[in-house]
Amino acid sequence: MRLADTLPAVLDVIARAARTATPVPMAGGPRARTACNRCGGAAAWHRTVRGRWILMEPGAWPLTVIPAGKRWRIAGDGTAVNLGSTVPSDTCRISHFDICPARPAPTGSAALLTLWRRNSRRGAEHG
Repeated sequence: MRLADTLPAVLDVIARAARTATPVPMAGGPRARTACNRCGGAAAWHRTVRGRWILMEPGAWPLTVIPAGKRWRIAGDGTAVNLGSTVPSDTCRISHFDICPARPAPTGSAALLTLWRRNSRRGAEHG
């Protein structure tokens, strides 16, 4: 890929960030791996369709066990899209914020509580 091909897109991102007071994507792009600054768990930052950033838990989960409103899909360009109550036929992603052990335990979903407990045990093992 040539610089002349990517420069207009980079300039557009910088101009949009300046207009909307949102951060410019970090080095490594929308799928930059990181660790949660509260619990140390592995996750990846993705920009949402509204231009905000969300920390996504690694892996995909069966759609049938994740509650509506907590289901996410990552588009080909790395954008995180909340599926709301739509029901795609296979798997979805979840926000790390929903199962971060440094936050209160989730209520109303046995699956999210199980994942929160898993993350709590991992943190205890590595802490």
